[in-house]
Amino acid sequence: MIEHQVEITTKDGATTTFIVHPERDGPHPVILFYMDAPAIREELRDMARRFASAGYYVMLPNLYYRAGVMELGPLSPDPNDPSRQKMMDLMYGLTIAMVMDDTDSLVAYAELDPAADAKRIGTVGYCMSGQHSINAAARHAGRVKAAASIYGTYLVTDKADSPHLAARKSKAELYFACAEIDRWAPLEMVEELTQSLESDTKVRAEVELYPGVEHGFAFPQRAAYDKTAAERHWERLNALFRRNLG
Repeated sequence: MIEHQVEITTKDGATTTFIVHPERDGPHPVILFYMDAPAIREELRDMARRFASAGYYVMLPNLYYRAGVMELGPLSPDPNDPSRQKMMDLMYGLTIAMVMDDTDSLVAYAELDPAADAKRIGTVGYCMSGQHSINAAARHAGRVKAAASIYGTYLVTDKADSPHLAARKSKAELYFACAEIDRWAPLEMVEELTQSLESDTKVRAEVELYPGVEHGFAFPQRAAYDKTAAERHWERLNALFRRNLG
């Protein structure tokens, strides 16, 4: 495997981006891997490596670069702890429009790297970035062939860029993994999302409910980690990307 960290120039500065891909048989289809609220950490880099080991050129950008933050370090389980408040402030300081501008820069960088095949792109976002993954599929509808939201938040809103609306502008196959126990993405939202997607026959999407597990089930270092559910999500993602990216 080849991995390195680069500074990718964006509209608002530069995002430090971890890139990993196989040594041989390139160029490789691109996977844009959007971080969750607790920021960049080795846990996410390891997940990027697992994607790459299946034959992909994986880009994991730091979305908090505008605030001058790269890694937050360990977070207290206490919701009132200052570290938690900092994370929430950073998360709410991001907009879909900001991340789409960053996405444009990531795609432009990949286009110039001979190791990447930027005509075949998959996206995946966890937690706060499920919405970014789906919006990227709409933003780059000609390139993004598959997009996944894993216990994504704010998937149905009253905004014009709500993911449930962006899905209709995408040509990609979409996958939504939802935890049954999730205060950030309650079952009412999951049901509304499902009904919205099923009402448009042009949308290729699956919404799958993971019973009995909590938000964060796919992260090995999280208290909510559930190995069975986590491995199911890897199975689903591998199949999704294999079908659409090759």
